[in-house]
Amino acid sequence: MSTTSLELRSLITPEGELRLSLEEREVAPPGPDEVVIRVEAAPINPADLAVLLGPADVATLSVEATGGRPVTTATVPPRLVPLASARLGKSLPIGLEGAGVVVEAGAGARHLLGKVVSAGAGRMYTQYRKLPASDVVPFPEGVTPQEGASAYVNPLTALGMLSTMRLEGHSALVHTAAASNLGQMLNKLCIADGVEVVNVVRSAEQEAILRAIGATHIVNSTHPDFRKQLTAAISETGATLAFDAVGGGQLGGLILAAMEAALVAKVPSPGPYGSPVHKQVYVYGRLDRSETTTPPAVGMAWGIGGWLLPYHLTRIGPEETQKLRERVAREITTTFASAYTSEISLAEALQPQAIRRYQRKATGEKYLVRPND
Repeated sequence: MSTTSLELRSLITPEGELRLSLEEREVAPPGPDEVVIRVEAAPINPADLAVLLGPADVATLSVEATGGRPVTTATVPPRLVPLASARLGKSLPIGLEGAGVVVEAGAGARHLLGKVVSAGAGRMYTQYRKLPASDVVPFPEGVTPQEGASAYVNPLTALGMLSTMRLEGHSALVHTAAASNLGQMLNKLCIADGVEVVNVVRSAEQEAILRAIGATHIVNSTHPDFRKQLTAAISETGATLAFDAVGGGQLGGLILAAMEAALVAKVPSPGPYGSPVHKQVYVYGRLDRSETTTPPAVGMAWGIGGWLLPYHLTRIGPEETQKLRERVAREITTTFASAYTSEISLAEALQPQAIRRYQRKATGEKYLVRPND
């Protein structure tokens, strides 16, 4: 039988108004190889915020009283409306990942009935979600939906970074904005797998967060000797690969220059082109939206490119992807455990005060949506 589900939607009008609402959607019965999940927990990731809010000015948030459910609105500054051109007039579902309990299953998926499973198929800020059985991963007995909610974006990104490192012949890496939830998870994974990582942070508080979980190579970009300390840490670890969440500004270029300096100090270059060892920075976030710059002292064997989890999973194929997801499921309460600042309902997720809190992307803060609360 079909089920009615409340779902969070985001719309930006051609006039530049953001409209957030809860809409009723009918969930049809599952097919032979499909399941219906009662979604119990879905995290708010930075990528979710990009779809949820777009380029809207959160200072203009307000609630529009209508005859039906309240609608939260905000203004998109006119100069930023072109950034949302591909989505204007389209009502978009939100929620990259989440976890819940399988409440209905087709004939080929009966073994999943009653299981706590995770899904990274999108549209998870909803009460019920129908999916192919192949798109969900069951957890070991005893794992709760709250524990399994963040089993896709951060864990697979961390594993994807190490996978990229190995595929491209590197042995250690550098990570920026390293005290984030992802950064903490990456450190736990690197410690478990015996991989050295140089963590770039911007405050003493962030240094303390990483030291508390066992990180050893930490450099503070606000320190007067940052460049010297960065070069020393890269020299000690041999890192020639970096994943940069900042994106803009000079940080990516400084990392390349530090890698070059560390390499040349060990093996002086006989010619004018620097070390022949390739150095790579992958930009996977844009905390800084300014241009990315590089200094002259990076040699001639380097690259800056973009890195996105879905593209990497396509690169390694479904079989390797499934192995990564199974590892996450096994280690969801240890290596890949996540903690949350606050849990909110779907209705609370639309309240302006709550939105202003969870959109800040503050270090160590992560919010969890509970669609059925």
